Amino acid sequence: MINRTGEFKHILSVDIGGTFTDFSLLDLNTGKVSVNKVLTDADQPEEALISGASELLERIGVGYNELRLVVHSTTLATNAIIERKGAKTGLITTDGFRDILELRREQIYDMYDLQARYPEPLAPRYLRQGIRERTDSNGLILERVAEDDAVKLVDGLLDEGAEALAIALMHAYKNPANEEALKAVIENHFPDVTVSISSEVAPVINEYERTSTTIADCYIKPSVSKYLAGVRDRLSGLGYTGELLVMHSAGGVIGSDAASQRPVRLLESGPAAGALAASFYGTLLSKPDLVSIDMGGTTAKTCVIEGGKPAITNSIEVARIHRFKVGSGLPIMIPVLDLIEIGSGGGSIAWTDSLGLLKVGPHSAGAKPGPACYGLGGTIPTVTDANLLLGYLNPNYFLGGKMQLDINAARRAVSALAQTLGISEVQVAWGIYSVVTENMAASARLHIIGRNKDPRNYSIIAFGGAGPAHACDVARILGATEVIVPLAAGVTSALGCLTAPLSLEDVRSLPGSLADFNAEDVNNIFRNMEASGLKLMNQAGVPEEHVELVRSADMRLKGQIHEINVPVSPGELNPSNIEQIESDFHAIYQEFYSRRNLNIPIEVQNWRLLARGPEPIVNLREEAVTDNVDLTGALKGTRKAYFRDSGGYVDCPIYDRYKLTAGSRIEGPAIIEEQDSTAVMSPRDSVLIDRWLNLVFKIG
Repeated sequence: MINRTGEFKHILSVDIGGTFTDFSLLDLNTGKVSVNKVLTDADQPEEALISGASELLERIGVGYNELRLVVHSTTLATNAIIERKGAKTGLITTDGFRDILELRREQIYDMYDLQARYPEPLAPRYLRQGIRERTDSNGLILERVAEDDAVKLVDGLLDEGAEALAIALMHAYKNPANEEALKAVIENHFPDVTVSISSEVAPVINEYERTSTTIADCYIKPSVSKYLAGVRDRLSGLGYTGELLVMHSAGGVIGSDAASQRPVRLLESGPAAGALAASFYGTLLSKPDLVSIDMGGTTAKTCVIEGGKPAITNSIEVARIHRFKVGSGLPIMIPVLDLIEIGSGGGSIAWTDSLGLLKVGPHSAGAKPGPACYGLGGTIPTVTDANLLLGYLNPNYFLGGKMQLDINAARRAVSALAQTLGISEVQVAWGIYSVVTENMAASARLHIIGRNKDPRNYSIIAFGGAGPAHACDVARILGATEVIVPLAAGVTSALGCLTAPLSLEDVRSLPGSLADFNAEDVNNIFRNMEASGLKLMNQAGVPEEHVELVRSADMRLKGQIHEINVPVSPGELNPSNIEQIESDFHAIYQEFYSRRNLNIPIEVQNWRLLARGPEPIVNLREEAVTDNVDLTGALKGTRKAYFRDSGGYVDCPIYDRYKLTAGSRIEGPAIIEEQDSTAVMSPRDSVLIDRWLNLVFKIG
């Protein structure tokens, strides 16, 4: 059994982002968290993982053999799709349906763009072939797969260069027999070929989305499996004897073996860890309703936390042609925390469009060459360069002094853009800061209002390396009055990994009217999913008595195309359960849309089961709160920092976060520095350090 508070002394979490790799080491005895941050190596991400972990453990004096657990979140799966670095993937589908990836939903995501483009399918047309078989919509096999046909077809795909094969047959969600027969033929005759089948990856009714998800899973499976196996071997060689757990998109963790078998679950692994961290702090601070802003080196994402939990949705899009246009990407049908990308990160590039307007992102300088101030060859201005010129960043204390920032290189990069725009360097730097901040606030507002909520009623929790520098101004634009910045904000996502329970979700499609639902059919579905979930959780080390089984259903009003998720009570279902399910549906529908439609029939699309282990116990160290704290020892000095409300650059006090004690109060303007992030507050704001050493800003 996995005992996350056992006799071993520490738990290590690692979060690999597009620019930085973050580390968090929790001492199980004292609750103290130690952190580290290194540049990500995009070509060999495991090298940054091992070097950064070893550096942190050596600094603390802990050996790999003293680690009880290593938990990992990563952007590897998403990057493999975005950068098209996956396996050469073929598709086997029902004869006549090879073009489902181009037909999509026969809808255009922007009705005013007659040249709207879509991402190229991960499986090119010449590697997509149909096979004679047929399963009807009720799951009846009308024509079985012929083994000889299958062998001939696969031989042809392999001759064309296919390295992995996705199988998505019509109505396989109802009866997977033909898909399983095809998979068996490939495993018997072509044992070295990677295979994914839709009835295992995404057994849902939506044909295009099911096919797209299966191809994505197959496309990234070889690289993800190789990477995770390599990390396990490296850790084992250094003396680590525990399990490697991996964060999945729905906010839980699974064993690395299970992750390798179904890698599509990892597409939102890194951002999910940040949302879980926000949820953890909300519970810790008795603030169950929060909005998280996670701004790293590449992107900024937000998540609405309600009742102490982030919302979960059943699909995402990756590799969008237009970053903020829904429908312009590849649809993936997996359970995922409801996150939305709201802006750019510290490495996002500033540029001018055809109208001469200043834009920031979506392209990023990444880790290499990175912002111009990194001194690694970058020459194009980024958000980090602007923040450095505005005085918000300390060039001698970036990453705690491990990395020196070149302010002259930043000035040269911004100067080139200033000449193009015909304004001063300072105006360009402030413009970059303002554009990013306004974009984040606007996108966050739309996301929050889209959930029928008022952003003024939420506290903001900000983290990521760049988040605390922008959070107070984002909150001001939103009308929020409080911002919370955790200790070690730059690596908060890594801490979020520690709070994730072991969990797996299963889904089965059984579309139909709620009024006509067949209780026995649904009970059989839940029995099968529960047996499978308990087996997988037991294999992961969680005994049956510690597994929580949570049921739900995806439902909608007749005639609609979007579902909402509704809880379903445990135990055997019977027709008398309909009334409660219907009542819950209407209550949730009204919460989302502020109306009820009692006269329209309700349809059920999918039945879901979440198998979840116990919540990990993470106790952070608390400090005694004192009044009238003397801030002299924490004051590092002053430097010129730009605040528009004050008319430009002012002498701004700089504080060492590690010397600020619980109960400390600071009036703005001020800059608070720690190794992995910098918090900035204007003359209108103030901050209190609470007993967990979080910064709690009051926004003026």
